[in-house]
Amino acid sequence: MEPVTLTTDRLLLRTVDADDADAVYTACQDADIQRWTTIPSPYLREHADGFVGQLVPDGWRDGSMFTLGVFLRDGTPRGGVLVAMVGIDMRSLGTGEIGFWAAKEHRGQGYVSEAALAVCRWTFTSAGMDRVEWRAEVGNEGSRAVALRAGFTMEGTLRSAINNKGVRRDCWVGSLLPSDLGLPSTAPYLPARGAAPRA
Repeated sequence: MEPVTLTTDRLLLRTVDADDADAVYTACQDADIQRWTTIPSPYLREHADGFVGQLVPDGWRDGSMFTLGVFLRDGTPRGGVLVAMVGIDMRSLGTGEIGFWAAKEHRGQGYVSEAALAVCRWTFTSAGMDRVEWRAEVGNEGSRAVALRAGFTMEGTLRSAINNKGVRRDCWVGSLLPSDLGLPSTAPYLPARGAAPRA
């Protein structure tokens, strides 16, 4: 699949490349990003170079992972400051898993939930998905807050479902469906009997 560019009122979402390696490297020096995500720790410049130069383009090329840098809109085609990263990993037919991080100095401004919602809307309308899952290690309250603001429904806790740097951990799981955004699904959905529809 060819990379896309998405916009919101405040943000430009686009693929990252070698020109963004410095910004990715700097953001990923944050202890919280290294603690709560699966990026390498310590995070070296070679990790940033491999991320923007191989991991991101390969994911788009083979349709396994759709990663977008989140930049403040400044009127230029590449956007301004990198504030976050959002990606969707393909997990199974019609299902992806969202992941994200925010640069420390840009947290608490709603950028990641705004970007996550834009990416999910794109996956439902253009990438053939009918379910986006969010998972985060139990205790990652910041990630949970982003997911809730983006409209995800919390579904529970999965035991030993995340492996972060060689340690298995319990995680929260939530989901967003096309119907949550007023969009049609690619396949019919029959909720379990007695399940209350979302308002």
